[in-house]
Amino acid sequence: MKCTIRNVLAIICIAFVMKSNAQQKKINIPMKAGAWEHNAENVEFITYKNVAAVRSKTDSGINIMLKDYEFTNGTIEYDVEFTGMGFPGIGFRSSDDQKETELFYIRYFGTVDPLSRYTMQYATVIDGVNMWDMTDDYQAASAIYDQRWNHVKLVISEKQMKVYVNDMNKVALYVPCFEGTRKSGGIYLTGSVIYANLTISPGATEDLANVEGYDQTYGDTRYLKNWSVSAPVDLPFNVDIMKGIPRNPGVAIDSTLLNDSSWKPITAERRGMVNLTRLYGATENGKRRLVWLKTNIKSETDQVRRLKLGFSDEIWVFIDGQPLYIDKNYYGSPGMKQPRGRCTIDNSEIMLSLKKGDNELLVGVGHYFFGWGLTARLDATDNLTLE
Repeated sequence: MKCTIRNVLAIICIAFVMKSNAQQKKINIPMKAGAWEHNAENVEFITYKNVAAVRSKTDSGINIMLKDYEFTNGTIEYDVEFTGMGFPGIGFRSSDDQKETELFYIRYFGTVDPLSRYTMQYATVIDGVNMWDMTDDYQAASAIYDQRWNHVKLVISEKQMKVYVNDMNKVALYVPCFEGTRKSGGIYLTGSVIYANLTISPGATEDLANVEGYDQTYGDTRYLKNWSVSAPVDLPFNVDIMKGIPRNPGVAIDSTLLNDSSWKPITAERRGMVNLTRLYGATENGKRRLVWLKTNIKSETDQVRRLKLGFSDEIWVFIDGQPLYIDKNYYGSPGMKQPRGRCTIDNSEIMLSLKKGDNELLVGVGHYFFGWGLTARLDATDNLTLE
């Protein structure tokens, strides 16, 4: 065959198509015991509705991890039928111990309201902490079937994900940017459910971009994004951060809980979130910890600004060393903040009196439950300079 530029280009094109087809070839994952790491006392591999399936033997749910498979990008599909209450889902790009992973799950506690935005959620897992209470943005509604298969499809491309549930023509949940750090890893399934028909199509990413998507806080100068953070200290539940002093105003921060020598810079991540779990990891179960965040606001005039705060789980706010605001966001308690104890910018709002010149905003952030962090936004930045 005569070698021409046209022939060379044709060969390159054919090779590219063959490579693309190979990457996108659908892999049928066997629902057989030998393919999964599992607890035989709790996991049962069966034939159900004429297909190979896996289910939990008890109400505690399963946790099975696919053996010898490293997932990066592509499409994952599976069928799931709900048999018990809980949060059945799939972890992907997971570390072997599942302490670092990306996670998608469905909430099932009986018949699901198709308009409930809490039906499904994406959350990253950091140091074993499911960050669901810090990622309220990544929730969505969907029609969920009782006593029949639900088909789930995840399309994953580098930083982004689209999720389809039952309706394959409509994206049910869109994630513009994964908040974990792993680029590849294992796949595992959880929940008190029945799973079947799991397939993986490596490299099949539809029209998803391979870079992170839009973040509405990116250019919003009202967010307080640059802080200094202290080292965490233990804060038992019977200990307050304040102590009395024999002068007006009569209270001060307990100096044993505020180490002025430990400050280091921290910058808010996407969504204006200061992610303390990423920095300091998990808090020991049943324990409580405290860190301090501080930033400077320089004002050209004396003025009052409205400050919105999202936090998990407690905050103590000071302006120039004087106490201004104390609040708690305990999930499941009558006083939990909307929306349902998650950390969002709508948790609380205070009026911030600023004097002409420098104003130090100091915030103590307490933690004991799931994710840990803070987000803060002023109503306006007129005549202000932020740190």
